Amino acid sequence: MSSAAPIYALILAGGSGTRFWPLSRNAKPKQLLNLFGDVTLLEQTIQRLDGLVPLENILILTNAQQEAAVREIAPQLPPENIFAEPAKRDTAPAVALGIGLVAARDPDAVMIVLPADQLIRDTDSFHSVMRDAIATAEKSDGLVTIGIKPTWPCPSYGYIERGQRASIPGLDCEQMPAEVKRFREKPSTELAEQFLAQGGFCWNAGMFVWTIHNVIRELSTHQPELGAFISEIRRSSNVAATVAAQFPKLTPISIDYGLMEKARRVLNIEATFDWDDVGSWLSVANYLENAGNENRVNAPVSEIDSENNIVFNARKGSHIALLGVDDLIIVQTDDALLIANRHQADAIKKLADKLPKDLL
Repeated sequence: MSSAAPIYALILAGGSGTRFWPLSRNAKPKQLLNLFGDVTLLEQTIQRLDGLVPLENILILTNAQQEAAVREIAPQLPPENIFAEPAKRDTAPAVALGIGLVAARDPDAVMIVLPADQLIRDTDSFHSVMRDAIATAEKSDGLVTIGIKPTWPCPSYGYIERGQRASIPGLDCEQMPAEVKRFREKPSTELAEQFLAQGGFCWNAGMFVWTIHNVIRELSTHQPELGAFISEIRRSSNVAATVAAQFPKLTPISIDYGLMEKARRVLNIEATFDWDDVGSWLSVANYLENAGNENRVNAPVSEIDSENNIVFNARKGSHIALLGVDDLIIVQTDDALLIANRHQADAIKKLADKLPKDLL
C-alpha cells in the first residue's frame, strides 16, 4: 500500500557506550560499532529504510559527543538532517525535537521513529510491517507502536498488552492493528512468565509511527511543554538557535511515560520480522562463529579445555589463547582488556564508575 502523505523517519542515535566496553566508548556506542561485519547498526538502520523513506527525509538525532562519528557514517544524508541534542533530556524531548523538525518541513507528513541500535535482517518483512503501520496512522486518529512477539519471559523489556482488533474504516493491511490496553513496565521474571502464559502481550520495541497532526495533538494535550516547544521550532527563523536555547530547559521524561501511556488511542502492530536489541555481549555471541566447545569468537583463538566463552578481539596482530577457562567474556582492544564472567554481562555497564576517564 502506498502512502499519499510524505514519509519521514527519525533515527534516535544518541545512546551511551557502557554495555559493550571496552569496544564501545561514550563517543562510540553500540550503534556506531562494527559488531556484525563491516557495517554498523546505524548504517544498517539507514539502509533498511531504502525504498520506504527517501534519503532526504531521514533525520538522525544524536549528541555532540557522537555527532562527528555519525556524520562520518552517514555522508549520504543532507548535513542539516543530522542534529545533535544540546543536552540529555530523555526520549520524549528528543522525539519532540524530531517532530518539530519534520513539522517545520511538512505538517502533513507521516513520521516513523526508530532506534539506531537494533538488529533486523528481514528487510522485506520490515517494509511490509512499516507500510501497514503507515496506513494505520493515516486512516486512524491513533498513535501506532510496533511490538515484538515474545520468545521468552524477558524481565529487561517493557511490555505492551494488546486488546481487541482495531476497527478502522477503509484500512486494508496484512498485519491488522490491535487496540493497546496498556503499557507494562519491565516486569519481574515471574510476572513476565504470566504475560507469556496469558498471551496478548508483546515486547515494546520503541518503534512508533504517527501523523504529525495526531502526535502534536496528543503531545499538546499531555505534555504541553513539549507541544509549545514544537510550536517554537515551527515558527523559528533560526532552528538551531531556538533548540540551543530551549531544549536544555525541557523536563526530562521518557516517550513511553510522557506520551504513549497517556495518549487517547494507541494501536499496536505485531512485527513479523526478526529483531534483536543486542543488549549485551551475550546477544552478540549469537552471531559469532562457534569455534568449538561453544566458544563464540570473531577471530581465531587457540583453546584447550575451555568452553562457553565469548571472545571478541579488535586488536590487529594479536592472538588470544584459552586454557582451562569457562564462561568468560574476553574483549580486547588496542588500549584495554575486559575479562568478565558471562553470567554478569548485564553488569558490565557498572564498570564505568571504576574506569579511568580516558577509557570511557
